[in-house]
Amino acid sequence: MAGGPWTWNELHAALDVRRHSPFLTDASTLCAARRGCSQHFACWEMKSSVQIPAHSADCSAEAPGDLRAAGNGWSVKCPLPIQSMPADDLLLTAFSIPGIWIVYAMAVMNHHVCPVENWTYNLTCSDDNSKQGTPKSCCTLEDVPLISKCGTYPPESCLFSLIGNVGAFMVVMICLLRYSQVIELSHSSWLNTVALISGCTNAAGLVMVGNFQVDYAKSLHYIGAGVAFPAGLLFVCLHCILTYHLAISALDYWVGHLRVSLTAVALISLVLSGVFFIHESFLLQHLAAICEWIFVLDILVFYGTFAYEFGSVSSDTLMAALQSSAARSCKSPGSSSTSTHLNCNPERIAMI
Repeated sequence: MAGGPWTWNELHAALDVRRHSPFLTDASTLCAARRGCSQHFACWEMKSSVQIPAHSADCSAEAPGDLRAAGNGWSVKCPLPIQSMPADDLLLTAFSIPGIWIVYAMAVMNHHVCPVENWTYNLTCSDDNSKQGTPKSCCTLEDVPLISKCGTYPPESCLFSLIGNVGAFMVVMICLLRYSQVIELSHSSWLNTVALISGCTNAAGLVMVGNFQVDYAKSLHYIGAGVAFPAGLLFVCLHCILTYHLAISALDYWVGHLRVSLTAVALISLVLSGVFFIHESFLLQHLAAICEWIFVLDILVFYGTFAYEFGSVSSDTLMAALQSSAARSCKSPGSSSTSTHLNCNPERIAMI
């Protein structure tokens, strides 16, 4: 299915096929899902006497010769239209980016951090005379607007934890969906598997960052950040490679170019953030905060670019990953011929 229309054997196993249908005695309708329009089933009318169901969609392609020949005397019932899965990638981007900016705004208004446009820091500050609801007028090194600092104190810490937990769940969903889609469009590969592992590791780190505030559980918070940031960077790097590996059209390649640009920005900002953060200089600490914000926002935008591919995700996409796992388990060494026959029957796998 990944490289084009289904073969006749795949249609025979996946759809309700009836030999010499009493309703279609002299004609056949073949349905095949084509790559690039997998939200619909394209039905080809073999003879004019066949009524094509109203829910079918033309993918502007002719039936291949093998299906045309195999269609004589057969009828294939067109299934219901495939429903697209929710765009978890856009939900993650739309939820997380405004969410962390709200956390930042709350922290600034509550005098827990200084605004990002502030570049003047003091060694110590006397009582700040700024009114509640306005930014601080005197800032120290403790007020640098790092993302972790913004989510340290209540009430913004509550929202920060919520964003971390919900965001981690959405990341896992995106990783699983993309992993299944790559298997559906291509084949299982170690790059795809490592990308899935790195994405889930990124999610685990986000949970730690969101639930262990830096001022109260510094070690656990830094461990979470040390896991989440590199794992997120590895995830986007691997998916840049996979994007080019699966690219067909010019637009696919342009999406790949965009992702490479986002990955380059993420790499540079993460490295600079780490270099600046280990210094005690006010200026370098502030630059570290800016680089950290750039990195996080850049990664969230990268996740949003999966909306391009997820527009063609169907309810069968996750099944592709399950069938691939079932096929691999069938080939595991040491299995008996009897168990292989029972568990690796193609019809059984297709009905999972």
